[in-house]
Amino acid sequence: MNSLSRRRFTCALAASAFAVGPLQANAGPAAPRALRFDNLHTGEKLSVEYFHGQRYEPGALAAINHVLRDFRTGDVGEIAPELLDLLHALVTLTGSERPVQVISGYRSPATNAALVQRSSGVATGSLHMRGQAIDIRLADVTLPALRKAALGMRAGGVGYYPASNFVHVDCGRVRAW
Repeated sequence: MNSLSRRRFTCALAASAFAVGPLQANAGPAAPRALRFDNLHTGEKLSVEYFHGQRYEPGALAAINHVLRDFRTGDVGEIAPELLDLLHALVTLTGSERPVQVISGYRSPATNAALVQRSSGVATGSLHMRGQAIDIRLADVTLPALRKAALGMRAGGVGYYPASNFVHVDCGRVRAW
């Protein structure tokens, strides 16, 4: 298993533990998974069931890819289903009843390069470019509580940006900044 697939597997495993509970012998189909998004840059909103039965829904994934596109260029990237599962688990864990407010989802390489030039806080190999990272907040969860929940999941990277009012979560290795 290469490091990328190992990372994705670890992220999905950790997220699924929160999203669907412990694995059970002879368990039936997994519970449906849905998310609600509010893209703060485009004004777009989406409420979608992205997983049903035993599979991810292709039409729902395409709709999510569109809403989480690079708002600066309009480029649409493929958002990793493991990231969606992580978000679903995080929303469930926090008890949030509000949409995920999106600050930044997918980033094109051109956008990421421009951001790297402007800020030392942007990674040159950002997981945003792979659809494996998102910057968010939840209207009904304090930023410190969101950060604490994400850290507690130990499902990937967690960045805390209180001055900018968002938390970064990703499906990379477990780390925090």
